[in-house]
Amino acid sequence: MLRLAQEGDCAVVDQERQIERLLELFYDEWGFGASQGVYRLSDALWLDKVLVNRQGSAVSLGAILLWIAQRLALPVVPVIFPTQMLLRADPETSEEMWLINPFNARPRRAYPGGMAEGNIGPVAELFNEDLDEADNAEVIRKLLDTLKSALMEERQMELALRASEALLQFNPEDPYEIRDRGLIYAQLDCDHVALLDLSYSLSSARRIRSAR
Repeated sequence: MLRLAQEGDCAVVDQERQIERLLELFYDEWGFGASQGVYRLSDALWLDKVLVNRQGSAVSLGAILLWIAQRLALPVVPVIFPTQMLLRADPETSEEMWLINPFNARPRRAYPGGMAEGNIGPVAELFNEDLDEADNAEVIRKLLDTLKSALMEERQMELALRASEALLQFNPEDPYEIRDRGLIYAQLDCDHVALLDLSYSLSSARRIRSAR
């Protein structure tokens, strides 16, 4: 896939055109896009399945597209919001940044402090801090957190537990993640371990409230 992108890109010099060409390849020629019809949300998040089916969620499609863009040395970076992930492009030849919705690849040009229509909401006002680049760890955490929630909803608790354990590698004392792990343990009938996690989460929440 990367080789095809490199071959399709080799004659293009302008960065704006390079990014446009990559989006054409990814969505139009390779057929990647949002999951359609009846499906399990987790199937739209496992990257191996997304690569085979060419259908995914915003975060899984964004992660794959981001990987290709970085290998092509294109100025595309992730931007994480509470409910979604966008890609931000800063072509050298453009005075404006681009915001790319991984679901449909529509790049929208936006000024920090200005309006960006159709990305975060019907019309959203964005500021510099809203568009800060996320690092790779944040992208992985976003993907794992979305996957964990999907697996819990699908009652795939053993896999949800693995996702929760992976998230705790980033912050082993995160009370909210420990709470979620406790809820998963409870569904797995591991009552003693569940009680330990939930008790820790409650006591941490009390400490946080009292410190405010």
